[in-house]
Amino acid sequence: MTIETRASMPDQLHADLQQLIRERRMQPGDRLPTEAELSEHFGVGRSTTREALKRLEQEGLVYAIKGHGRFISALGSLQVERPVTRYESISEVLEGRGMRVTSAVLDVQEQAVDAKRAAALGIEPGAPVIRLERLRFGDDIPIVFSVNTIPREVLPGPIAYRDWSRSITVVLEQHGHRIVSAATRISAVELADDTESRYNLAGLGPWLLTEEQCLTSTGERVLYAEDYHRGSEVAFNVVRRR
Repeated sequence: MTIETRASMPDQLHADLQQLIRERRMQPGDRLPTEAELSEHFGVGRSTTREALKRLEQEGLVYAIKGHGRFISALGSLQVERPVTRYESISEVLEGRGMRVTSAVLDVQEQAVDAKRAAALGIEPGAPVIRLERLRFGDDIPIVFSVNTIPREVLPGPIAYRDWSRSITVVLEQHGHRIVSAATRISAVELADDTESRYNLAGLGPWLLTEEQCLTSTGERVLYAEDYHRGSEVAFNVVRRR
């Protein structure tokens, strides 16, 4: 069963409003629908709509004129395809590029966490974790090599009977841990020689490594994801502002 948190509703509406702006190709100065109209359109309460709109204002994407409504700013009209500032699972990233996504589970085991990953997850070194290695394919082409580290208590039960080819984000959400944000570091790297030879990945780099500390709405760190994206196939976009 998927467990929704109260805080997740404004987060989702915040993303939905940006999608609405893109779909309608709204330009600077265009007026947004009213709070009442947006609440009815998305089937949410006025307080949720007001909170999501306030976030758009704080980010400089819309501005309000008292008595007249909210309007699209110059920044809000910029179209950024698959922005890096929006949290997405690997499946969502690849599917968003029109790819058919499949996964190969390379290794899954329980182990004691090392100091680096313990710090990322906010747990003690040596604490039990699940370490999952997978290769994600887009249209049968290897696109992302992933190493996921998950605190053991977050996903209880024997690991041998779980379908690890599924989206880990979805699996965590079904256990009540909905990821809403991630602190991300991006760097260009080569895979380790033994990894390249073991999984026949030589010559496909350099890779864009994203290291993500994934958090729920309550601030719980439930996943440390190290995803190696093929630099020739995947790029990230971001809007910069002063």
